[in-house]
Amino acid sequence: YTALAIGTVTFVVWLSVGAPVEYAIARAVTVLVIACPHALGLAVPLVVAVSTRLSATSGLLIRDRASFERARGLDAVIFDKTGTLTEGRFGVANVIPLGDMSADEVLGWAAAIESQSEHPIARGVVRSAEDQGISMKPVRDFRNLPGEGTEAVVDGRNVKVVSPGYLRRREIPVENPEVERASAEGKTVVYTLVDDDLVGAVALADIVRKESRDAVAKLKEMGIECMMLTGDARAVAKSVAAELGLDDYFAEVLPDQKAAKVREVQGRGLSVAMVGDGVNDAPALVQADCGIAIGAGTDVAVQSADIVLVRNDPRDVTAILALSRATYRKMIENFILGAGYNVVAIPLAAGVAYAWGVVLTPAVGAALMSASTVVVAINAKLLERRRKDIAALGLTDS
Repeated sequence: YTALAIGTVTFVVWLSVGAPVEYAIARAVTVLVIACPHALGLAVPLVVAVSTRLSATSGLLIRDRASFERARGLDAVIFDKTGTLTEGRFGVANVIPLGDMSADEVLGWAAAIESQSEHPIARGVVRSAEDQGISMKPVRDFRNLPGEGTEAVVDGRNVKVVSPGYLRRREIPVENPEVERASAEGKTVVYTLVDDDLVGAVALADIVRKESRDAVAKLKEMGIECMMLTGDARAVAKSVAAELGLDDYFAEVLPDQKAAKVREVQGRGLSVAMVGDGVNDAPALVQADCGIAIGAGTDVAVQSADIVLVRNDPRDVTAILALSRATYRKMIENFILGAGYNVVAIPLAAGVAYAWGVVLTPAVGAALMSASTVVVAINAKLLERRRKDIAALGLTDS
């Protein structure tokens, strides 16, 4: 409407000052050609095409484009704990010597006997010993102690890995502040005895992903509050929240309460993203302003989410925000480039510089119009130059 109005006014003004009809028509046509909104029509779609390709080749599957674009304004990100911030499996958090042996020796004795067991705690002990390069001693006469632990002969010595209940029933005292602290944090503590002498304790926990620390740190640098939802006990949640430096956490949350917790945070006036991987996370993913599913999670979570992370890496959440913000900036730049040149070109096309001998022909107007489209296309393509910045926040080629 603006282009038509200015073209009509241009035609009428030139006629009113006595210009030939052909000249007035030429000025009006030049105005309409320059004002042709091709560049504006391409401003957003070109950026969308580039950002979609960039995200798809980098392991971010955008199922809801509007939600992805709203991600630039997020105020808080709520993470599910198990399988998202943590690995969802037991691992050794710390080894506490209670005698003359070193921590590696204590872990070595425990791992040797636990290598014969299929219990999740046993697998966590063995995996941690293998990661540290601790060799396994030969084991024979392995047997389970129902409800108490395991026992075997390891390298000719009687070794037991037992629960706290085993020690209580046999009145074996354990007075160590590190053990007490580990128990208070909700960690699972087992004890190693060699020839009935208590040599150390092994504290196990659901291992926090190394990537989670980077993700939380970078999100906080971006001004985003980081929170956690979990059904685990408060002591466990508090420990993980403290380790990661989270702004808030919700513990002992039942599956049907997760969506309500998201609404609670939204009630504070915050725009919220929810990150999860399980069936129980699906209602919360739908409730959030932006639902983000870990690709390794359940089909229900993936189908409920707006964005799916192909990699099981929470750092990609920071990449989503970075890409969303960069995409929005490019859209605004293209609007300015697509419309801004008209501020100069349309008055020239209308003939305001006629007195100085500057007159644009329709052909020149067509060239300027085409040039604006090319400029918008080039600027959209430059979004790929942000790839390194986005990659620094966790997004890499898949």
